[in-house]
Amino acid sequence: MVDRLTIERWKKAPRLTSFAAFFEATASGQGGAPDLAEPQLDMSLLDFDLDAAVFADTHRRLWGHFDSHYFASIPYRLEEECRLGPAILSFALRAWARNAFPTTIYTLGTGTGCLARTLATLGNGRIETLSCSPTAANRTSFLSRRGSEHAHFFHGPFFELDDERYATDEDLLPFRDGFDVLFEDTTFQMYDRDRLMQLDFVAPRIRPGGLLVQVQKLLDADPAVYEERERQKDELFKSRFFSTRHISKKKDEVLDTMADLQVDLATTIAALRTFFRYSVITWNSGNFYTIVSSNSRASMLELISLMLKPAIPPAYCYHQLPAAIVDSWGDPLASDLAWRSANTMTLLAPRRLAS
Repeated sequence: MVDRLTIERWKKAPRLTSFAAFFEATASGQGGAPDLAEPQLDMSLLDFDLDAAVFADTHRRLWGHFDSHYFASIPYRLEEECRLGPAILSFALRAWARNAFPTTIYTLGTGTGCLARTLATLGNGRIETLSCSPTAANRTSFLSRRGSEHAHFFHGPFFELDDERYATDEDLLPFRDGFDVLFEDTTFQMYDRDRLMQLDFVAPRIRPGGLLVQVQKLLDADPAVYEERERQKDELFKSRFFSTRHISKKKDEVLDTMADLQVDLATTIAALRTFFRYSVITWNSGNFYTIVSSNSRASMLELISLMLKPAIPPAYCYHQLPAAIVDSWGDPLASDLAWRSANTMTLLAPRRLAS
């Protein structure tokens, strides 16, 4: 149970204080946009997969101002979203087919909610999504390109979505019984280092058989390793989209403070183990990770079996994936983890992929 003192501390966190102006300006298009080039999806890294292409086409049409900044800032995060998104979509549609009820998905702190809006649009009534952000301009972007009446937005920080709010807010009616997928995207690290308390707040909202998906930026036990991966990100990837001045300005305004609230992989594992039987790293890009967790072995294997292999150049990935970091001794899943094969569009793919 998260106590009132913790909530009060979150209210004073950088995301709602020192970072607020940066996020408002970026989300409204008044700053933060790439000043050299816009990020473009590299379909070759997704093996020209048909499901990824369909998802990416809808996804790109729903971008808001913040999305171009975000995908230009994290190496190959755009390719990861267009790999992860179709897997979540297939997982959600399978759950709908089994239960005859819409699958519920909550994307916690995901800017304009582009992932959620894409899933709701492609789900066509079979998926209900909720997004939240304390930034007013993100709400404006959400509503301007909502995509589907089945996509919902809460204007406020994640910790205001408590039991009382779900019970009394009519707009949250589809989500009162919890979520089949809860997606947290680089948000916890802007509020606190206490991952136990943050997970304690959100984990009870995950339905039996449901999944927690997180994109996290993690510290390394060796600070020199962390800094080298940051250099790789800034000099080899971000420099394609942002000028040196722009990169330096963001580091001064946001990243130095954000690093104080990051944790390492060991701390992450310890916190996840408190709530989940299974956790698997499914993507790594320098200091960034996608981690999937659940108490359901079947759900873990199902989602991961719906994912393509990581769509990222090997030089940016520092782990052999998928990697089980929390597993059950009695019923382990590590040996059964496997990616799906690409449904390659051979007319578009180079001969080496088509053969």
